[in-house]
Amino acid sequence: MEVTLALLKPHVVRNTYAMQQLKSLIGSNFNILAAKELRITKELSECFYADHKDKFFYHRLTTFMQSGPCYAIILQSELCIQKWRRLMGPTKVFNAVYNEPECIRALYGLSDTRNACHGSDSAISARREIAMLFPEFDIGQDRIGAN
Repeated sequence: MEVTLALLKPHVVRNTYAMQQLKSLIGSNFNILAAKELRITKELSECFYADHKDKFFYHRLTTFMQSGPCYAIILQSELCIQKWRRLMGPTKVFNAVYNEPECIRALYGLSDTRNACHGSDSAISARREIAMLFPEFDIGQDRIGAN
């Protein structure tokens, strides 16, 4: 079993219908180990997206992530990272709409920054991101990246 982080972005959390649909979709595809609504601070946003610090969209992304509550979820399943990333679809909403119209980002994404959700891209990222958003959660060596 593998574990990953799923993060629903502020504009999705504000949309009651989208949240209902996504919670149902997520619950039917994964074991949910932990979930919570949280406000991401400036410091946390900058740390979370530190890999993008030199990119043109960094300020826009970190500012947006502070604009309202997010919903963070620790997911578990076989091939969890790959499975969640497939459900999210392409990062760029334009590509998602035209190439995978049923994916989460095609249905709920507004722009490349407001693309509805985030998912860890590797076991290393999952471990780091879960520790940031769920410091109280004991990840355990055997949970992340183990199949």
